[in-house]
Amino acid sequence: MTAPAHPPITSDGVRRITLAGEGIRLSGLLIEPRHVPPRAVVVCLHGGGMSAAYFDGQARPDISLLALGARLGYTVLAVDRPGYGESAAALPQGQTLAEQAVTLRAALRDFAAGHDVGAGLFVVAHSFGGKVALTMGAGMAAGELIGLDISGCGSRYIAQATRHIGSSGRMSHMLNWGPLRLYPPGTFRSSVAVVAPMPARERLEWKSWPERYRRIAPRLTLPTRLTFAEHEAWWQHDDAAIDDLTRPLAAPWTVERLPDTGHNISLGWSARSYHLRVLAFLEQCLAARGLRAFGQAGPVPSPLR
Repeated sequence: MTAPAHPPITSDGVRRITLAGEGIRLSGLLIEPRHVPPRAVVVCLHGGGMSAAYFDGQARPDISLLALGARLGYTVLAVDRPGYGESAAALPQGQTLAEQAVTLRAALRDFAAGHDVGAGLFVVAHSFGGKVALTMGAGMAAGELIGLDISGCGSRYIAQATRHIGSSGRMSHMLNWGPLRLYPPGTFRSSVAVVAPMPARERLEWKSWPERYRRIAPRLTLPTRLTFAEHEAWWQHDDAAIDDLTRPLAAPWTVERLPDTGHNISLGWSARSYHLRVLAFLEQCLAARGLRAFGQAGPVPSPLR
């Protein structure tokens, strides 16, 4: 795949990386903490029509999850999911959810074999990436992943939004972003490097997600946090929808709603607030794991409505 003439700008310390996943080369962005071993690895999975750069927003210095995570002692790895980035040429139609889960698990094994992962891997995912993370996490033990933190992914679509899945018109833009005032000036200029074509096989899977979710949720035992933006336009997140989302989960879970925020949380004014909550949840998972190692009942995520 030919490299762009002018590679996208990244935060200081971020470098590009290639991972091997089941015979597929995946690209991504990596940053490691300076001068100290990592506490853990934060693995980031972007949404549909986006790229790994979603987690390295450049409109303001404090938006990037990669930069923040490294400053606080974590390695942060944002992966271009199968069908995006370097794998787009080999997978022009993309992969199904189940196929992506297999490819990504192999890619993360490849990464762990050559890097210090500290306490382990913790997955942060957005939108369609959340579907992949939940699929990947179902059946995995806490020893394989520390936990999941997912934004912009539910189990009940807003009916009128479904007509615009995979489209690129004005209405789709509004559904993905919400009110423009929620994003810093320069967001849409700098986000040219963030957006990417959505592979066809992803667009074909949206209808099956609610039923698929009901099948995988009982197998999900990893601590899970779910966040919805105040101006979320794809997913229902009223009390009834949240009950439908969380009732089948075998995992300890927590749900938050973030005010003054659109669907693309990690690029908005609220990005830093959200990212700090992500890392606080990771610390909560690590503390619970430490207490369990000493035979004590550790704190686990509790439902928040």
